[in-house]
Amino acid sequence: MTTESPGWLRPAWLAPAGVRAAVSTREVPGASAAPFDRFNLGSRCGDAPEAVAANRTAVAPMLGLPAAPRWLRQVHGIAVAESGMEGEPEADAAVTRVRGEPLAILTADCLPVLFCAADGAEVAAAHAGWRGLAAGVLESTLRHMRTPPGAVMAWLGPCIGAASYEVGAEVREAFVASDAGAEACFVATRPGHWLCDLAGLARRRLERAGVAGVYGGGFDTLADPRFYSYRRDAARSGRFATLIWLAPT
Repeated sequence: MTTESPGWLRPAWLAPAGVRAAVSTREVPGASAAPFDRFNLGSRCGDAPEAVAANRTAVAPMLGLPAAPRWLRQVHGIAVAESGMEGEPEADAAVTRVRGEPLAILTADCLPVLFCAADGAEVAAAHAGWRGLAAGVLESTLRHMRTPPGAVMAWLGPCIGAASYEVGAEVREAFVASDAGAEACFVATRPGHWLCDLAGLARRRLERAGVAGVYGGGFDTLADPRFYSYRRDAARSGRFATLIWLAPT
């Protein structure tokens, strides 16, 4: 990833020239006080509503966006919001073919995934915690895109890393039951518990779905203080945003 404006990171992938993307961090100047300092963008985590509103209002001018981001009410499901839906639709992914319409995913250990067509005709974004990932949120997002998977590329954003993410048997079973090869993404620790490679599971599912290229990964939100982490901060955590949009012509 590269840094351009203060606190914002830009994905390093082979997206077409008209595709733009950015990831916020806690280092962006913002209005949130501890423990949400400074640039919390999540409206459902206990931060002062006025602080969240101020931070969200600042996103567009900071990044030079043509419009305010489209926020979602994320529920760990597989619903995909299309262009033109008003308010904050209950969905865990969104797709657009409209230029100048930024999509936003909020996370704090879950995996944000960006998609774009190789010809730059459309983009999408998905929120993939383990429940949504196991339920098929990435595959659902691909189905809502007009571009076939073989002409789609994906980027895996910051999420909790494999060395930090210990899970129980129900998480492992949710993946291994339908894909025995997913066992490679789990390393046994104590009885009934495993370290889970969330990004690795997502990469596997995207490749099995036929996605042309998968980039990103290698982050650990729990270990990296630039990012909010629900697990590290004992559930008193803000949310950072991963955004994608098609630049206006």
